[in-house]
Amino acid sequence: MSNRSLLKPLTLFSIVVLLAHSGLSQQISRLERERVQVMLQTVVADVRKYYYDAKLHGVNWDEKVNETKNKIAGATSYNEAILEIAALLETLNDSHTSFAPPSDPIPQEYGWRFQMVGGRCLVTHVQTKSDAESKGLKPGDEILTINGFTPTRDSLNKMEHVLFELAPQSSLRLDLRNPSGKISHVEVKAKVRQARRVADLNEDTGRDAWSLRLEREDEQRLMRPQYREVSDKLMILKLPVFELTDATVGEIIGKARKHQTLIMDLRGNPGGTERTLQDFLGGFFEKDVKIADRISREPPKPVNAKTQHKVFTGKLIVLVDSSSASASELLARVVQIEKRGIVVGDRSSGSVMEAKFYSHRIGSQPYYYYGTEISDADLVMTDGKSLEHAGVIPDEKTLPLPIDLASNVDPVLAHAAEMAGVVLTPEQAGSLFPFEWPRR
Repeated sequence: MSNRSLLKPLTLFSIVVLLAHSGLSQQISRLERERVQVMLQTVVADVRKYYYDAKLHGVNWDEKVNETKNKIAGATSYNEAILEIAALLETLNDSHTSFAPPSDPIPQEYGWRFQMVGGRCLVTHVQTKSDAESKGLKPGDEILTINGFTPTRDSLNKMEHVLFELAPQSSLRLDLRNPSGKISHVEVKAKVRQARRVADLNEDTGRDAWSLRLEREDEQRLMRPQYREVSDKLMILKLPVFELTDATVGEIIGKARKHQTLIMDLRGNPGGTERTLQDFLGGFFEKDVKIADRISREPPKPVNAKTQHKVFTGKLIVLVDSSSASASELLARVVQIEKRGIVVGDRSSGSVMEAKFYSHRIGSQPYYYYGTEISDADLVMTDGKSLEHAGVIPDEKTLPLPIDLASNVDPVLAHAAEMAGVVLTPEQAGSLFPFEWPRR
């Protein structure tokens, strides 16, 4: 399960390729072009072998593959050729099937974060001492265009996939509108992070051990669960990802049992492992509960969560937003269907598939590692519907305003606390779980 939601394939992706075109100027050598063609062949083979729908949604796959070969043959840069492989996978209109190219040796940190809030794309965080801060970018600013293109719920995750993974940019041109309505135009430069050495380490990542250690430590810090025991009435759990051991989930459920209400904050949670999802749901129900049916090339199989010996039986409130994806959406929807609790926030991502990553390498001394994430199953809920491209509609739609982001307050969490009978001001709610930037 992952957080990518890649919608409206060819036309929109072509626009996004143009969005990234300023970073595609370097020439492509004959060897590089041959390598991209080899990567294409491998990616195509992965899809044919592993994709959950053997009919590929009726897409004329052979025709699309031939078109992609021709486009790579005519590409004027390496990054442009790489993007054509990603564009091919977009034709499947699948949130979890994507291409991971060889690691960018000069990754970018843009110094600001953004997401869809309702129908608007808003800046959520700006890093101190970044170029974004020096150019006047502030949380709460509405992004009208990025390099001339308007971000929408259908396009934003696609743009992020290009800008953060496929073709990082040295700068981005933004049209902004601040909370008071003033429109401005800025160009924000990215910061080049420490280069990652590509080497043969007998590892799928192809990166040196020191870089891997630092990245893993940083990931553990950012992805750790956090909770606040506000009073006997309320515990708030901030869960950044579904990637915990059984023992850790059991410990969290044990702490929640001491409180009348648990607010499970899944905003920004991209998903994670099925096992962690099952463990949490097993801790909320006194009986086994069916999550969904797994639809794949094999006969359908149920995905269930077994009840634990000691469960949390109090009031459950789940917070979601446009970046809540995969396992986050499944948990929220099960809570709704089973009438176990209340879902509050914004419509979720609609990125709900099961997928596996297949790693490959090309070249020799050094090796270049790449791969494909391939959806091998769709998940159909007990109401007979899939959340893919639909998302979870909250029971109560509650959104932060641009001025809330600018003031670092959290009215959504404050409202959820009020539902639990606890007075928590938006200012207090906004200070409970401060945003943390990567250290590298």
